[in-house]
Amino acid sequence: MKWKELKRKNKLFFEEMRKVDPYFFDKMVQGQEPELFVLACSDSRVSPSVITQMPLGKLFIHRNIGNQVNEHDESFSASLYYALKHLKVKGILIIGHTHCGGIDAAVNGNNEEALKPWLKGIRESFKNEDSTLMCTSQLSKTNVLKQVERLQAHAIYKELGQHVPIIPVVYHIENGKIEHIDYDGNAIALDM
Repeated sequence: MKWKELKRKNKLFFEEMRKVDPYFFDKMVQGQEPELFVLACSDSRVSPSVITQMPLGKLFIHRNIGNQVNEHDESFSASLYYALKHLKVKGILIIGHTHCGGIDAAVNGNNEEALKPWLKGIRESFKNEDSTLMCTSQLSKTNVLKQVERLQAHAIYKELGQHVPIIPVVYHIENGKIEHIDYDGNAIALDM
């Protein structure tokens, strides 16, 4: 994609936003009050705002390969802290997805040096499972549920987020639908 195409798309965006609400950007300057903190994969096919049709300002999003909760990831921890402490989000949405390249790389033994430390964390999500027998949907669900466990054990969540419900979902790339995953733990409030 060329710069001219990005610029043209941006022009369409801001013109459309001004047409819908002439004061849209003035409102954006006033600050943000997102309802959800979202942990999602970096995969270009899984844009949380797009797949949920949520407007700007509604989601505070952190993305990484395989939507991992890693207590040693300073970027994730800072995002989680800011979302809970300062933005006072009402829920935490963990979005996994089918056909995840990070999960595929982890379960199929990718050993590239630059990816090894990160993929190790993903592999740990499946250490009690026979991942070779699981389909992409099962792998994604197992991974999301492991991230719920990790989030519940995260020091920042334990300190600031105990009252904030966790909403685990899998986005199915093959049909565009989001599937809610039941789990034992915090009460899930989908209609916050």
